[in-house]
Amino acid sequence: MKRINEFKNYRSGFVTLIGRPNVGKSTLMNHFIGEKISIVSNKPQTTRNKIRSILTGNDYQIVFIDTPGIHSPTTKLGNFMVKSANTALNEADAIIYMVEPRMKIHDGDKAIIKSLAGVTRPVFLAVNKVDTVDKPSLLKVIEQYSAAYKFQDIVPLSALTGENANALLEVLRKILPEGPMYFPEDQITDQPERQITAEIIREKALQYLQDEIPHGLAVEINAMKPRGEDPDSIVDVGVTIFCEKDSHKAIIIGKKGDMLKKIGSAARRDIQRLLGSPVFLDVWVKVKKNWRDNDFLLKNFGYSEKDY
Repeated sequence: MKRINEFKNYRSGFVTLIGRPNVGKSTLMNHFIGEKISIVSNKPQTTRNKIRSILTGNDYQIVFIDTPGIHSPTTKLGNFMVKSANTALNEADAIIYMVEPRMKIHDGDKAIIKSLAGVTRPVFLAVNKVDTVDKPSLLKVIEQYSAAYKFQDIVPLSALTGENANALLEVLRKILPEGPMYFPEDQITDQPERQITAEIIREKALQYLQDEIPHGLAVEINAMKPRGEDPDSIVDVGVTIFCEKDSHKAIIIGKKGDMLKKIGSAARRDIQRLLGSPVFLDVWVKVKKNWRDNDFLLKNFGYSEKDY
């Protein structure tokens, strides 16, 4: 990556967030940046790609890498997601491993801790959702994880409310190496607008659709073009939502198109905020059976080995 400038006493680096699905990694990253860069839902495996966001302070720049939740994959898409998360460990100057305050360490977390055995970078444990447990229970959770791995530091916090998140940020800043500003100070992500737009639409689908459908959805932006040269001109956005079954297509569209209108209306509001322009959103739904196990379609949708 091209270095933009050199700063004396300036600290910069890459911090990877890892953890099981739905523990709050994306919520924490969005909190640090102050913008929704990574989509959020209450459904596991929401994040599919590594997503980078950039936090720039007066004397530091942190590039956060949000990763898919580490799980036991059952499809080629799942394999891609887990590989993407694991390879992100080697890109970082530090790692935030996020967990929930469970009274017993989950088998999935045991597997993640095992994978950290050969990691030479500092690993910070972020115990999220502290607002859901009492202090004695939280101390027991911290005890268990302290015995399981030698963490650089353990920080209990709430990614949702921001409670104690600044404490984690402070310890990260202290261990960053001296280095350059990698990105312009006003840049908050390296994700293209098309990709963010596709993810916004998928987020709304996750929000409104039944549990078994969202994992089989992919979103493709077919066109994104302003109607005129005026900065306030309408941007036409053409979108295709792909699903795996005809029955799912019917549910996504809904009775008289009601569900698709609901998804589109909610997405359009966020896309307009992203682009700073009015948006005309044209959404279609198509069936691509078993696309999650189709190498060609996975590559077409942006889930390919080149991405990790």
